[in-house]
Amino acid sequence: MLVPMSSPHSHITSLCIFCGSRMGNDPAYEAAARELGRMMAERGIRLVYGGGRIGLMGVIADEVLAGGGEVIGIIPDFLVRREVGRDDLTELITTDSMHSRKQRMFDEADAFVTLPGGLGTLDETVEIATWKQLGLHDKPIIILDAGGYWSALSALLASVVQGGFAYGDIASLWTVVPTADQVFDAVEDALHPGPQAASSRL
Repeated sequence: MLVPMSSPHSHITSLCIFCGSRMGNDPAYEAAARELGRMMAERGIRLVYGGGRIGLMGVIADEVLAGGGEVIGIIPDFLVRREVGRDDLTELITTDSMHSRKQRMFDEADAFVTLPGGLGTLDETVEIATWKQLGLHDKPIIILDAGGYWSALSALLASVVQGGFAYGDIASLWTVVPTADQVFDAVEDALHPGPQAASSRL
């Protein structure tokens, strides 16, 4: 799959949010999703997300819509019923596969933010980070570590480095923040490594 290089962003207008179709066990997860959605609407930042009505996906979409913001949902046709695809969004885009869904989410977003979620969220986050590692894009990736949820992922990635399967600077592919209000500064401050810099991480 070819992924077009992006140009440096002086102003972020669209965020792709990866998050769970469940609420999770810690109220901090829902609180982070609500705060992030509210702040996106206040800043006029468009939400790009998986198109579902349930879980944290539904929470953040509700908040952006309630604040008068724009929401683009992108969902494969076979998940429309399973994830209760909604018809009250600014736009709902239906794709023919999970792969084309991720490509379209990439195309529509200036940056990516990961909230707590399950295997799908993990898959989306790792794939978009891998594309960046390979020099296929330079868009910011922010991990919102609400309630310390992603600490295990950080430990796993450290183990990957210790095991000799990646260089230590892979951590520069993303930025980890503990609260929603830190997401926007992190996006603006994120590094944008080009192909030559990223190739050193292979």
